[in-house]
Amino acid sequence: MQTAENKFWQFDANYWLKNLNSSVSGLSQSEADKILRENGLHLKNQSALKKDVLLFVGQFKSPLMLLLIAAVIISAFLGDTSDVFIILFIVLSSGLLSFFQERNAGRVVEKLQSMLSLKATVLRDGLPREIVVTQVVKGDVIILKAGDILPADGLILESDELYANEASLTGESYPVRKEAGVLDEQTLLAKRTNCLWQGTNIVSGNAKALVIQTGEETIFGSIAKNVSVKVETSFEKGIKDFGLFLMKITLLLGVFILAVNLLNHKGIIDSALFALALVVGMAPELLPAITSIAMSAGAKRLLDRKVIVKKLNSIQNLGEVNLLCTDKTGTITEGIIKIAGIIDESGEESSFVKELAFWNSTFETGYSNPIDEALKQIKPDTNNSVEKIGEVPYDFNRKRLSIAISSKKENLLITKGAFTQVLEICSAIRLSNEKVENIDAHKEELERKFTEFGMKGLRAIAVCYKNIDTTQVTKNLESEMIFAGFVLMNDPVKSGITETIDELHKLSVGLKIITGDNANVAGATARNIGIENPVIMSGKELSNTSQEALIQLVKNVHIFAEVEPQQKERIILALKGTYTVAYMGDGINDVSAINAADVGISVDNAVDVAREAADFVLLEKDLMVIAHGIREGRKTFANTLKYLYISTGSTFGNMCSVAFASLALPFLPMLPKQILLTNFLTDFPFLAVSTDNVDAEQLEKPGKWDIKLIRDYMVVFGVHSSLFDLITFTVLYFILKVKEAEFQTGWFIESVLTELLIVFIIRTHKNFFKSQPGRYLFILSIVALILTIGLPYLPFAKDIGFVPLPLLNLGAMLGIVAAYILTADLLKVWLFKRHQNA
Repeated sequence: MQTAENKFWQFDANYWLKNLNSSVSGLSQSEADKILRENGLHLKNQSALKKDVLLFVGQFKSPLMLLLIAAVIISAFLGDTSDVFIILFIVLSSGLLSFFQERNAGRVVEKLQSMLSLKATVLRDGLPREIVVTQVVKGDVIILKAGDILPADGLILESDELYANEASLTGESYPVRKEAGVLDEQTLLAKRTNCLWQGTNIVSGNAKALVIQTGEETIFGSIAKNVSVKVETSFEKGIKDFGLFLMKITLLLGVFILAVNLLNHKGIIDSALFALALVVGMAPELLPAITSIAMSAGAKRLLDRKVIVKKLNSIQNLGEVNLLCTDKTGTITEGIIKIAGIIDESGEESSFVKELAFWNSTFETGYSNPIDEALKQIKPDTNNSVEKIGEVPYDFNRKRLSIAISSKKENLLITKGAFTQVLEICSAIRLSNEKVENIDAHKEELERKFTEFGMKGLRAIAVCYKNIDTTQVTKNLESEMIFAGFVLMNDPVKSGITETIDELHKLSVGLKIITGDNANVAGATARNIGIENPVIMSGKELSNTSQEALIQLVKNVHIFAEVEPQQKERIILALKGTYTVAYMGDGINDVSAINAADVGISVDNAVDVAREAADFVLLEKDLMVIAHGIREGRKTFANTLKYLYISTGSTFGNMCSVAFASLALPFLPMLPKQILLTNFLTDFPFLAVSTDNVDAEQLEKPGKWDIKLIRDYMVVFGVHSSLFDLITFTVLYFILKVKEAEFQTGWFIESVLTELLIVFIIRTHKNFFKSQPGRYLFILSIVALILTIGLPYLPFAKDIGFVPLPLLNLGAMLGIVAAYILTADLLKVWLFKRHQNA
């Protein structure tokens, strides 16, 4: 059933202010708190305990683990209770290990999310107040400006040249003009010009709006409730597909072993437990946890480097980046605008132009920017008392801002903005002698001066004015204006920027600048940072270039200058044909490019819509921070691959050998509890792989998902591992002629030690002794190694099926392990060199 709130655009503001017990001054804080309590704060957060319980239970939800637990319980009911508690203890210990790691990883993510909560400005007790968007309630009056994201669905109370981007809801790519009013009940969504919708954003102008619907009641909320789409990165897809591939092989092998053991008249319960334990031991069950832990550890390290990770799975993408695109201001330059001069048409300092520029910037209420902040600091030479009577906010199509003021003498419309866009609305010019004449004879000289400023590295904007006799200020008034002069600005190059660019080059990351600035200014900046003959493409040239030609041309361009916002996206899409692209931006005009890039980067003080679109948010607008981020991305990628190599090489080979040995022996080569203990002891240090050191050589190039390398590794090291297992089998059974318990103990020690030590081989592409492992990985591996060798000599060893090994047998096992490690290291170096040269 449709209620009035579902079609709120058909009623005027007074109707809703009355119905929601609100006013144009907003709600009182006490009223808002009452609504929040009634609605449960819009937040349905689970308690910390409930989250922990669900996460812990989740460690045992895999079908394989459930089957194993069920088989153990069935064996207990059938009277075989000897192994039940041991197996359940090992399974529980493994689950706890993963639980604590994933819990810590989850807390890192929660901390990051809390740092980036969106804010909204509302009127409470008649005063503007910035609050978290989840605290916005029905009846709140929200204050909006360019760059804001709407926190709720609402009705416009008042607006000034307001345009909103509703593409996420309507598919309409052009901003929609919005204004107060009443519309027919049947008005289509795209035509509801008196409404604003949650999740859309303000492109230009400013407004006040009354909140009518929040949370799941909004259009955006109802869509989000019914649709949840998670986009997989290429790395995630590769990991998932490879994990499924290993799982299929594991299951087929498990079923085969179970069937053969049953045909050989071995006990059904023992055979089932052995097959299930084997499958659990072989399955790469830690792969999702390792990936998550590695990424959260990377996110934590990035936070220390002043980078907030918004989308955890993007860390892998950051490691793949080989091209960074960025604006000039604040990244290449200091981003602190210094006024170098305010001059008239002759090039002389002008108090009149200074006064116009000051009033225009002082009364601006739309898009906050460094230019206006700098101009607000200058003091006009006169003390004229003026009042603001209207504003036409800046937008990226007009590229200018107009303010109407009233003084005792006159009403003026003052416009400042990009030189070309100001010049096109001027019909006259004010000369240095205060005379006003037709501008046509002066245009060529003005354009020459503008070019000259750019060649000197000075950014120039123009100022114009005219007398008006109306208080109804719209952009239609921007015509027949009088050119007054220029505001010259200097934004010096950042100290240390050339070293930062060198650091990016060491990481095989190129840099391209995309700016709306004048081509001459951009060229001067390029020369200042060491690009001797910069190749510059202007927005005009871009417009005249086909997409096919652009894909080839962009490779050699250093700077894209005088580009429009929509052209930024086109540049990024063209570059993605050759590179993995990261784009860094902080303005409304950067949003489409941030979305188009492989990795979107913004800064903490960016407009809401840019921060929301980004994958990463920098707490400091510094390219060196991004260089550190790329290193961490590559480190995370490399460490995740290490576990994959372990799973596909030693672990898989060892378990396959155990499986086939069970077919040749009159007894099981390892008991189910011993297989699970092997799994536990090796997983214990593997969880520290995410903190491991990575060789500098591996960080110099982007990490790429290479299925051929992984497949080759699996074949080569699987065969190598099985070969040494065959040697172990031969030595124990045919040479030393050991009994069942001794065989199982010897095989257990050899299996665990090879799996523990292989990680030190595959963690580097060099010889293992030339690369230092991470501290935690090393310590945990040594602990696991000592436990493995010492277990057969402990008082409870016989409960696990172990017996103390004679020194000869132990020495033989350690000798086989040493030979395995040395040959594996040589094999590894050969494999990676062969792949690198292929």
